[in-house]
Amino acid sequence: MSSATPAPTPRVRRLPLTGVLRLGRPSDIWFKPALSAVASVAPPNLTLLALGRLDLAMYTMAGSLCALYAHNKPYAARARALVWVVLGMIAGLAVALVTASLTTNAVVLVTVGAALAAVQKGLCDATRIGPPGNVVLTFISSASLFAPQTLGQVPAHLALAAAAGAWAWLVGMAPALVRPYGPERRATAQALNAAATYAATHGTGDARARAAAAAAVHAAWHSLLATGSRTPPRRALERLLVRAEVALAAPADADPERLRTWARELRGRGPVPQTDVPAGAVAELLGVDAELAAPTRPLWTRLGPLTPLVLRTALGCALAGYVSLALGVGRPYWALVTAASLYQANITLTWGRGVQRVVGNLAGVLVFAVVAPLAHAHRAALVLCCLAFNFGAEALIGRNYWLGSVCVTPMALLITEFARAQQPGELIAERVVDTLVGALVGLVAAAVVTNRRATDRIEEALSAVERARERAARLLAEPAPARGSLESAHRALAGALVELRATVDAASGEWWQRALPQERVVLAEQSGHRTLAATVRRRESHSWPTGDRRTGGKTEGVRG
Repeated sequence: MSSATPAPTPRVRRLPLTGVLRLGRPSDIWFKPALSAVASVAPPNLTLLALGRLDLAMYTMAGSLCALYAHNKPYAARARALVWVVLGMIAGLAVALVTASLTTNAVVLVTVGAALAAVQKGLCDATRIGPPGNVVLTFISSASLFAPQTLGQVPAHLALAAAAGAWAWLVGMAPALVRPYGPERRATAQALNAAATYAATHGTGDARARAAAAAAVHAAWHSLLATGSRTPPRRALERLLVRAEVALAAPADADPERLRTWARELRGRGPVPQTDVPAGAVAELLGVDAELAAPTRPLWTRLGPLTPLVLRTALGCALAGYVSLALGVGRPYWALVTAASLYQANITLTWGRGVQRVVGNLAGVLVFAVVAPLAHAHRAALVLCCLAFNFGAEALIGRNYWLGSVCVTPMALLITEFARAQQPGELIAERVVDTLVGALVGLVAAAVVTNRRATDRIEEALSAVERARERAARLLAEPAPARGSLESAHRALAGALVELRATVDAASGEWWQRALPQERVVLAEQSGHRTLAATVRRRESHSWPTGDRRTGGKTEGVRG
């Protein structure tokens, strides 16, 4: 294409060790998935315990674990997402149970498990369902492949999973009764804080700081537009997001403390802070109706770029399972799940996840060795220990994957004992072998299946940014753009810039890759951000009231 594009010289990137195990800050809502997991898992398991049928817990766990998903989505979008998660979980479970009832050939079972893992990886990434992604789905379907089964038992076992899934849906939606706009408020607060951090530098911060703030604002818009319902609280949040965009466009004139104050108020239970944007100008200012009317991107177009990841997952999981079988391990699905859990956006992140998985699992088997005598004392103790580890896994995994794995590993080992008590030494040995096999073989598969189109996708992302920038520039040149068109173009350009940065970051982490067009990326980002700033200034000059734009605002207003 352009002569500025560097020559396609392949190069090998070093895989880092430093920082892989460093602990981060916990998520703002770390307790929500943790409590949801307990609330969803406890009633079915305790009921089965009382009935003396704890051997059926694996099937109810399939539905219960769906409560881990979609905690960052607005409740209307969450309701739909959880329905699809439950259906996807039941579909994977159905394929696994039917296969297990038709054959006991371990090679066939591993092959089916690898195919399921690849499909689950592709769909979870394409739909951007978020944590915990495909790992929980793959764990359930892979384990079910190796559970003794007959065709006659399959309907009842699927019914148990569906009933537990319905309960998980209720658990996931319950907070809407208390805080109906909680997810949108959190997303807007994160955008305000990110804009405040960038504004505090007066525009002298590095490009990544601005990119992070722009991504937070873009994510908040996505949250507000996810439901299609523009209620008064959401309109108030939209006005606050406009303030965040103004801070990004003119950081030297912004008041970071005011932005942080609004963010703190959003995290509380009070009303949504009201800015001084005139209510009559909001519809024109935001142009949301035009954006909501735009067609959504088809799912198949999002699956195409994920092909290397899907192939890595299929190959890595299959080979890990086969190697585990060759070593005589009785539970090859642990190796399969370990491999499935590794694959991230690029090989550098995959390598880091592999290190985290091995460290967390090895520490987790030591924890299991300590806890096993207590869990074996009584069946109730077994259930309570699993609940405790379930809570711990979700509470800690946000700080670093390895820390959460310290709880996930003993929980998974204890779940295998729901059907019957087993020798701890045997379980520990098999888990250690499968962890090492799955991690090693999974990484080899990631290196073999190269993502040769990663650089090509940067070209595509650059073209998308240029098209969006040209559209916004044309509208800026018009004396009176159509109502909502400039605002829709603004968000389209912001989304294209966020996608470009994500594409570049993904390609930068590939192990064997052509040199990236860094100069063109920098120029595209600079011109794109200048155009974004121009659209914000145009909005201000036409829609903002006179007075102090930097600190104006009040906190009475709409509750949500």
